[in-house]
Amino acid sequence: MTRLPYDLTIEKPRKIGLIVLQADETIELEFRRIFPPEAELFVSRIPSGADLTQESIGEMAHDLSDAARLLPQPATMRGVYFGLDAIGYGCTSASAVLGTANIGRLILDGALTQYVTEPVSALITACRRMDVQRMGILSPYTAGISARLRSVLSAAGIETPAFGSFEETSEARVARISAQSVYEGALAVAAQAPQDAPLQGLFLSCTNLRTLDVIPALEDRLGIPVFSSNQVLAWDLLWHTQRSGEPATFSIPGRLGETSATRP
Repeated sequence: MTRLPYDLTIEKPRKIGLIVLQADETIELEFRRIFPPEAELFVSRIPSGADLTQESIGEMAHDLSDAARLLPQPATMRGVYFGLDAIGYGCTSASAVLGTANIGRLILDGALTQYVTEPVSALITACRRMDVQRMGILSPYTAGISARLRSVLSAAGIETPAFGSFEETSEARVARISAQSVYEGALAVAAQAPQDAPLQGLFLSCTNLRTLDVIPALEDRLGIPVFSSNQVLAWDLLWHTQRSGEPATFSIPGRLGETSATRP
């Protein structure tokens, strides 16, 4: 057999890793709508239960490093380093329950990257960017998981005086909650806010909840920034991998997208 010659394409586009729950049917679909064509997205899956419970979340801690190891490993060719610029973990509830620092440590045990994030840290960053300190939350989670998320946000200086949940444990059902139900649920949450302390923002929690299509309509109706798990996670990953001084080539739904024009 004759060995044929070849050349290498030594280009360095942004390379982003994403760890997705086995049961998640939404995050990849919504990320494809946000990510620019030139950004390379590499996905690994982590075992997760059909139902989201504190116990199933705890099990994910045992598999997170292994899921990170399944992402492409770095390589150096012709003196150029090729590796993942950032890795995101796509689970809001697990980030709150297991702890954001613990999530980062487990991912870095399995993969090399310059930046690690997840929806909770991304949300806190987005709230600070938009000066949101009082926020409503719409969640699909049961009471215990929702309480943990609110506690983490409170520790970061973000009050959540208005809250509502679909209280659904089945991931397959969460992925199929209609846009109209999300819209109406969000309005019901916003209506809880006291008149003397109106909400400054609203969060649609869960990467398996389909939210991108309702964000603009909710912002028009409520007049405040509306965040979602997939929106803030994609924004955080793309913002931190955007080269300095270059204009953004991605489009984030809602007011959050207006903060992404050019990185200093």
